[in-house]
Amino acid sequence: MEFIAPLDALFLLAESREHPMHVGSLQLFEPPEDAGPDYLREFRDILLADRNFRPTFRKRPATWLGAPQLAWTQDEEIDLDFHVQRSALPAPGTMGQLLDHTSTLHSALLDRHRPLWELHFVEGLADGRFALYSKMHHALIDGVSAQRLLRRTLSTDPDSAVAVPWNLPRKPRPENRRGRSRMGGVLGGLSAASSSTAALMRAARTGLLEQQLTLPFAAPNTLFNVPIGGARKCAVRTWSMDRIKQVKKATGTTVNDVVLTMSAGALRAYLLERDALPDKPMIAMVPMSLRDADDTDTQGVKIAALLCNLGTDIADPLERLRVVSESTRRSKDVYRSLSPAQTLAVAGLMLSPMAALLLPGFAALGTPPFNIVISNVPGSREPMYWNGARLDAGYPLSIPLDGQAVNITLTSHGDNLDFGLVGCRRTLPDLHRLLDHLEDSLAALEDAAT
Repeated sequence: MEFIAPLDALFLLAESREHPMHVGSLQLFEPPEDAGPDYLREFRDILLADRNFRPTFRKRPATWLGAPQLAWTQDEEIDLDFHVQRSALPAPGTMGQLLDHTSTLHSALLDRHRPLWELHFVEGLADGRFALYSKMHHALIDGVSAQRLLRRTLSTDPDSAVAVPWNLPRKPRPENRRGRSRMGGVLGGLSAASSSTAALMRAARTGLLEQQLTLPFAAPNTLFNVPIGGARKCAVRTWSMDRIKQVKKATGTTVNDVVLTMSAGALRAYLLERDALPDKPMIAMVPMSLRDADDTDTQGVKIAALLCNLGTDIADPLERLRVVSESTRRSKDVYRSLSPAQTLAVAGLMLSPMAALLLPGFAALGTPPFNIVISNVPGSREPMYWNGARLDAGYPLSIPLDGQAVNITLTSHGDNLDFGLVGCRRTLPDLHRLLDHLEDSLAALEDAAT
């Protein structure tokens, strides 16, 4: 039995029917040219034949000393027929039907009596492609490691052997990490903890007095910041990376600045349509991974965050971009100036409102700590294949929180950016309108920058 890390345990303890706590992905694949009518059934059979599981795929919450969700136990027998399912869309097999099906799957809780993951193959799309919807509990994995896990199942070689997600080979750890003993890691953690109070004070002084860092609870109330139900609505779309890079080049900003400003313009337009735009600018929480580039461990959550002024009170798109870029620059400057211990302390400060949002009823109490979570997860730059099928798009699907009725997550894939929006179905039945506003917002940036 293994104790659950405090942040991971929080995602389990906060989960309810109204608040599913899993991260997901919707991938679209083009089958190989020689794929027959039984291609997906045979593909699934290949996966089900592998009965070797990494520990992450065996974990389920255990009850320890009468207290639930404090420790993991390992299932020895995995019912793969349950975890890996296959379904088909009815005719005519539109993307709208696929998204309706995905929304239903993303609304459903994972079974706590089994390891906390599922894969769903979906066929029947009119264009001949098939989809894979996957989900895994946030207590097991964060968004960055989830995307890395999905990428490791793929290959740049269409003829490579099928990689099985739950039995991927381990990558060797770099030499400078192999030498660390478990005791050394514990002592290092204790040392960091002992200095965290002083580190936090120094970091807070740097941020508040020198950088004017955006802090929690400076956000206005919006129609997105309300208690939510458990039914989800998913919306996805792909944009060319070249369009974003052209704006970045013309304005001297970053890809992430342009993406945040594009999102800010969409949120502004959506609220203006409903005569609900606040006078104060909306604030986005932007997760940042604390994983090293060579960190292949998929277990647990390793994230920090910055808070970004989205400039939604500004009509001019270039001025809004300047405000967003300045806000992110200040936050990044603060993190760059910190030691690892200080980074953890500031990350704790910025992420602490997340814990409050997981408490029942907190969303109805007053000012939100921020208005929305917008995540940009690095993806692959090359064409990728699985069992000969080419990946056309991979849309990340994350977690709306109570008081945070919509989440925007995107990832890069080749020359594209794939956006996945997840919202509370009751609050945002017309979530797809945000996709149109994202396009309009990017077009406005392009026009203004050229």
